[in-house]
Amino acid sequence: MANEEKQKPRVAVLGKVHYLSDEYIENVKAELNLYFLESSNRQQLIEELPRVISQSGPFEGLICLSESHNFIPVDEELLSAMVPHCRVIASLWAGYNEFDVSWMTSQGIWFCNTVDAVAEATADMTIWFILSVVRNTSVAERHVRAGGWYGGSMSTRDPTGMTLGIVGMGSIGKYLAKKAKVFNMKIKYYNRKRLSKEVEEAYQVEYCSSLEDLLSQADVVSIHCPLSEATRNLISHEQFKLMKDGAFLINTARGPIVDEEALIAALESGKVARAGLDVFSDEPNVREYFRTSDKVVLQPHMGGATEEALWRAERESFENVLRWRREGKPVSPVNEV
Repeated sequence: MANEEKQKPRVAVLGKVHYLSDEYIENVKAELNLYFLESSNRQQLIEELPRVISQSGPFEGLICLSESHNFIPVDEELLSAMVPHCRVIASLWAGYNEFDVSWMTSQGIWFCNTVDAVAEATADMTIWFILSVVRNTSVAERHVRAGGWYGGSMSTRDPTGMTLGIVGMGSIGKYLAKKAKVFNMKIKYYNRKRLSKEVEEAYQVEYCSSLEDLLSQADVVSIHCPLSEATRNLISHEQFKLMKDGAFLINTARGPIVDEEALIAALESGKVARAGLDVFSDEPNVREYFRTSDKVVLQPHMGGATEEALWRAERESFENVLRWRREGKPVSPVNEV
């Protein structure tokens, strides 16, 4: 039995398993020698990793579950004790700007995110945001809670016939396009790479060759691209100027993709009628303007946080490492090593 354990790759798990069954984890343990780390914050982990590795040997893999946000950034300073033996790191999250993928690549480490686990749940939240800002339901709810009633003064719109502009047509964007069709919206998208004609027809979407083209045509702009240096402040003053007067903006991707100062200016001028924000530039800190303005609908970065989505995300994380163990390459690598 001891020899069998030595044959299995030793994999550290950061965070707790909340949704997968004990039976599933036991099946994983037949192929991976799992070690559940005890740290609850970044400094503790910086101290725990070298101590554990010194006592019981190196890790070949790391699985980062939901609590991994307590340790960001996940970088060389945090994980230096794991090199040179670590070969794969799998994250439960779809976004990965908090992970230093360039450093991991330089060390020959595969990095994997989850591709589809939280995509549909995030698209559902986006639909909720669209209806909330278009129908101005948050303001209406506050009036009722304060003992008032609808007095005919709250401006609302009908989503039917509106053009929805999707920035980033990955898994979330595709789910969103399919769901928005139920509300008779016209769907246009901008992406780094145009989808095939067959996919465009399947999702009934029209490609815009530039972001500027999309922004000028959309009644509702919804952000679904990853955060990178290229997309930081992708939507700023110049981009807002291109939008239709009274447009709506939704961001369920990453806060820094939208220049918050520029968004506030656009809301104040009326260029943007209302915004729906699930993400912010300095989470969990939210600007007072967003917290107090009737023009903004807020959520605490919970677009993908459903029990079903997180079950899928936990499973995808383990399956990435299992595939690496079996075939030498994970299911959904972000990088190539």
